Amino acid sequence: MDHTVVHFEIPADDPERAAKFYRELFGWEISRWEGSAGGGAGAEYWMVRTVPTDAAGQPAHPGVNGGLMRRMFPGQTPVNYVGVANVDEFVRRAERLSAKVVVPKTPVPGMGWFAQLKDTEGNIFAVWQNDAAAA
Repeated sequence: MDHTVVHFEIPADDPERAAKFYRELFGWEISRWEGSAGGGAGAEYWMVRTVPTDAAGQPAHPGVNGGLMRRMFPGQTPVNYVGVANVDEFVRRAERLSAKVVVPKTPVPGMGWFAQLKDTEGNIFAVWQNDAAAA
């Protein structure tokens, strides 16, 4: 498996304003994710398509799609998600290399699993495992 960036997230104080900015600047297709409706704080999520997707929602040609969300804490920075075969394995590997877990393994129902980590330089990144059975 290639361990490449498969998703990004951009935090925003005003997601609608940020969506308008990126739509107008780059022509990205940005729409509120229906799964975020009615959630609590931080549940507001917008899907960002920088490239077209296939029937499975995967980029149809080289490129990375992502998300835009309401900023959850001051200073929150964008996060890149790297595709892995097994989140648990890569969290253990990262911890052995001195990374710190910021968000433990978490399901995105029907899509997959992620964990966010802080690298040795203080940067936040995430590992992502596709799994339609995640719940």
